[in-house]
Formats: sequence, structure tokens, C-alpha cells
Amino acid sequence: MEGKKKRRLVLVHGAYHGAWCWYKLSTLLDSAGLQVTSLDMAASGIHPNQLLDITSVSQYVEPLLQFLRSLPPEERVILVGHSFGGLCISLAMEMFPHKVAAAVFLTGWMPGPHLSYLSLFLEFKHRLSLKSNLDSKTVSDENSNSHEKRYVTPDPQSLASNFYQLSPPEDFALALSLVRPFPIFSDEDLRENIQLTEENHGTVVRVYIVCEEDKLIEKDFQLSIIERNPPNEVKVISGADHMPMLSKPQQLFSYLQEIANIYY
Repeated sequence: MEGKKKRRLVLVHGAYHGAWCWYKLSTLLDSAGLQVTSLDMAASGIHPNQLLDITSVSQYVEPLLQFLRSLPPEERVILVGHSFGGLCISLAMEMFPHKVAAAVFLTGWMPGPHLSYLSLFLEFKHRLSLKSNLDSKTVSDENSNSHEKRYVTPDPQSLASNFYQLSPPEDFALALSLVRPFPIFSDEDLRENIQLTEENHGTVVRVYIVCEEDKLIEKDFQLSIIERNPPNEVKVISGADHMPMLSKPQQLFSYLQEIANIYY
């Protein structure tokens, strides 16, 4: 046991957010003797890229891929993807299956070799159209040769009622000062850059954590993803909104500690 390395969890945030949203969970995991790495995806959190710098989903996920490339050959990690972070870790599983001991999808997108992210997203968009959740804006790059670029901006009212409705008010106040707009990726980009295979992605252990009171990716949608792409294990956090790392950090910590003990 003496030479055994500390288990490392790599935390990947969802749209609008950054590494900052894991501050409670990181503290709990660290105090339990686990190594924690929280990453900002491109143009998120304090990452230096700007929104218009991001031209593809691969570029957005590059900080995670870069981190996995930097690991010693023998080191394996547990990936935790929240919301859109589920797509990010799915791409990492495909590219680096031997570096991932387990992948945890936290009320997140969980595509697979037989369930495309694009089909899930179109279904999600249809659900969103039934309620006004996102303030979508279109912008154009100054470079006339480039394609028009679109993004969504976080709407404070939507964040309050659909993301943070059960989270402490001080965490919502923190979010309002730190969230950033999120790029909209084209269907063509998503089709080309998200090719998941049984040989790579399919070999990684997957755990899904359902958040029962999530008003953005609602419980029935989470369960339908699980039904169509069954993971190795499913866990449920009752009383958790879309931000369980803030509304139910202790419960989430317990589950992640359990997962690290079993699958690492």
C-alpha cells in the first residue's frame, strides 16, 4: 500500500461555468486524501481564449485532452463530467480509454457508440422550445471569410429558476459574476468530431448520477438517456438541482469517494 498513488479525479464543468463551480467538492475530496484536478474548458472560467476563438467542439475540449496527454503512461484518472461536461469526457474516453479508470456523468450528456449527442441535443432543444430557458444570440466574426458564429448567453432569471433553484443564494451570486457565454457548435461539427466507438469509448466503466430536482436536464430526460445507453451503475441524489456540487456537495462527495474506491 505504501507506494500506491493517490487516486485522482478530474472535474469537468458544464456550459457557462468553469473550474470555480467545484470549489466545495474539491475541498471535500482533497480533505479525504484524493487528488483533484478542476479544469476550465476553452473560453470558460479563467481560460484565456475568447468566445470567438472557439471554432469547434474539439477546440473547446482541448484543455481536457491536453491534460490527459500530459499524464505519465501508467496513470489513470476518474473523469467527472457535469451537464455538457458529459460530452467533453465522452470525447476524452474515446481518445484516451486506457487513461480513464471510470467516467462519471453528473446529470449530464451521455452519448455512446449507438446514441449520438446530436440526436440527444435535438431532443433537448425541442424540450427547451416548450419553455423559454436560454437567451440565444448570434454574432459574426470580424473576419469576413469565417462562418457566422453563434452563442448562448446565461440569462440570470433562467439560472435562478432552472440551474440554482435549490442552491445557496451566495453560490448563485458567485455564478452571476463568473459565468461566461457558451458557443453553439454546428450540427456538421458535432457529427464530424464526435465519433464514439465500442473499441475505445465502450471499454470505459460509466456511472450516471441522476439529480432528481434538475429543471434544465429534467429527471425523465436523464432516465431516458440511461435507458438508451445503460451505464455500469446509476446513483441518485434527491433534492439536487442542476448544480449538485453546490446544492448537495456532501452527497455528491460520498458517491465520488465510493466510485473512486471501487473502480480506481
